[in-house]
Amino acid sequence: MVSSLAFPRKPLDSCSSSRTRTSEHITPVLRSLHWLPVIFRIDFKVLLLVYKSLNGLGPKYIADMLTEYKPNRPLRSLGSSQLEIPRVHTKQGESDFSYYAARSWNQLPEEIKCAKTLATFKSRLKTHLFSCAFTE
Repeated sequence: MVSSLAFPRKPLDSCSSSRTRTSEHITPVLRSLHWLPVIFRIDFKVLLLVYKSLNGLGPKYIADMLTEYKPNRPLRSLGSSQLEIPRVHTKQGESDFSYYAARSWNQLPEEIKCAKTLATFKSRLKTHLFSCAFTE
């Protein structure tokens, strides 16, 4: 028996209201839809996991991978919410979650990292990543 549901032929047929030809750039469409490019979307997901883990909202095994940076002597960075970046010896080690997450977290502005609620963090983070993605 054949289902009466009609599935889209292409994955994005249902979203193709932008009327963009395949030969045209997708960047203006992403900007108009307020969508992040894939690499920034990955950063968004990773940083969201870090925020949740540091605030007790995420899985414990992820929180165990992240260690807070504690300098041996008093430094200006003592009050900031930095993470310790683990040492890696290969290029492949840079794709490890604990390295990538800590490096990405440390690059965020302090006003994003110190957000009181998850909704505030998500909003500030998406705004920051959107401005990074579409600066001209």
